[in-house]
Amino acid sequence: MESDAKKFPMTSNAEEKDFQVGTITDLDEGEVFLHEHGFTHEAVQALLDDVPRNKALVRKVDLVLLPLLAGTYMLQYIDKSALAYSAVFDLLTSTHMSSNEYSWLASIFYFAYLVAEYPWNMLAQKTRLATVVSGNVIAWGSMLMITAACHSFTGIAICRFLLGIFEAPITPCFMMIVTMWYTRDQQPFRAGVFYSCNGLGAMVGGILTYGIGQIETIAVWRAIFLILGGITVAWGAVMFLFLPNDIISAKRFSLEEKALLIGRSRLGRTGVMNHQIKWYQVREALVDPQVWILFFFTLFNETINGGIANFSKLIIKGLTHDALTTVALGIPQGAFQIFWILSGTFLASRVRNFRTIVMVMYLVPTIIGVCLLWKLPHETHKVGVLFGYYLSGAYVCSLVLALQMPATNLGGYTKRSTGVALVFFAYCAGNVIGPHAFLSKEAPIYETGCKVMLSCAAAQVALAICLRVLLTRRNKQSDAAAASNQAVADMSEYDELADLTDFENPNFRYVL
Repeated sequence: MESDAKKFPMTSNAEEKDFQVGTITDLDEGEVFLHEHGFTHEAVQALLDDVPRNKALVRKVDLVLLPLLAGTYMLQYIDKSALAYSAVFDLLTSTHMSSNEYSWLASIFYFAYLVAEYPWNMLAQKTRLATVVSGNVIAWGSMLMITAACHSFTGIAICRFLLGIFEAPITPCFMMIVTMWYTRDQQPFRAGVFYSCNGLGAMVGGILTYGIGQIETIAVWRAIFLILGGITVAWGAVMFLFLPNDIISAKRFSLEEKALLIGRSRLGRTGVMNHQIKWYQVREALVDPQVWILFFFTLFNETINGGIANFSKLIIKGLTHDALTTVALGIPQGAFQIFWILSGTFLASRVRNFRTIVMVMYLVPTIIGVCLLWKLPHETHKVGVLFGYYLSGAYVCSLVLALQMPATNLGGYTKRSTGVALVFFAYCAGNVIGPHAFLSKEAPIYETGCKVMLSCAAAQVALAICLRVLLTRRNKQSDAAAASNQAVADMSEYDELADLTDFENPNFRYVL
């Protein structure tokens, strides 16, 4: 039988020492798996060269993961929107809530999200990612049902805070899942598939709420929370049973399929999984300008979202003055959102180094839509105002790509997790800020809110251009260093084995 050294050739004395003494925490766990099961680099490369096998495996991963991610994201959007749907009916009058208190309910959710997101991320890295996700799905569904028993602003505020706590890990964990299971070229569209279910959620949620609105035996807003919460609890149980924690422990994949998935993850040099928290990688994330550009891009994007998500139904209600018609007119927005996200992420996946350009392109319809909302007379140009509302949702495609960039462009598992967490910190902060730009005295046009949204969209365009310039310069510097330094080329095998950051790995290249 071959020796371990022959099965898995090493290029570093430090690496050999790690395996000899059993200290393997510094290595990516996907590489440890390959070593333990005798997969050589040549064997993995042979699997990577088998095109039909690769295509079949991607289809299998899609069938296992995407329905679960998409279903969860659809329910998350519907459940987050339950408050906005309830406001269209009798929530405010039943609970004696003012418009200002309603604005704070939207912010309270994201304050909780902000507090809980990084601790959940750390827990997911150190334990079982899918178990953390599914447990939180069940918890947030339960909290939604409890909201139906509230009678005042205070009670609903507490429930909204806890709802934010339990929803906090979903999107960051999903971005990490996509990074783990797909190559860099495939990641934007897959992230777009589940994120576009926000749009599907807007349509399904509108239809569900329209039906629930016919109920006369219980207050409609209470029925909304009870029914939507019950559906989510049941879905959480499905997630617990079927969502794999990671490639290595997935039950529905053979050893060869797992080896191929790990080999595919090598192509981006970002690794599969490492349960050790490395504090130097946290520090590196904090000083990386790329992370802070994405931070502010997401902050401005979600300031737009915080306003539109919570006040769009009230803007439409200003056109119709009828609750059920308002819900019905909001349904097409979901179809527009699906189009924006899927078309943009498809372009970003198909055209090499096109992501930052798509981020800019899909802010243009938002700028046009907000101008229509602001400048068209709402009494005489209702169709134009409504069309402006549908156009304004294009910014979500730029958000999907921005949220996915840290997971794609940061090497080292802890650095990647920290970068994702920082960007989602901005996600929360933007959603806290956004609703407060919409002043009740300016309803239904909300001039201040429109000005803030236009300013944020313009700032995002500038940030996306800066990001492209930064990453282009880094790639050119790495290419120049590789051309003049043979030691860089000699690192190719080692950098796949070690949990290196993008700064440490001379063979790392950024996607634009």
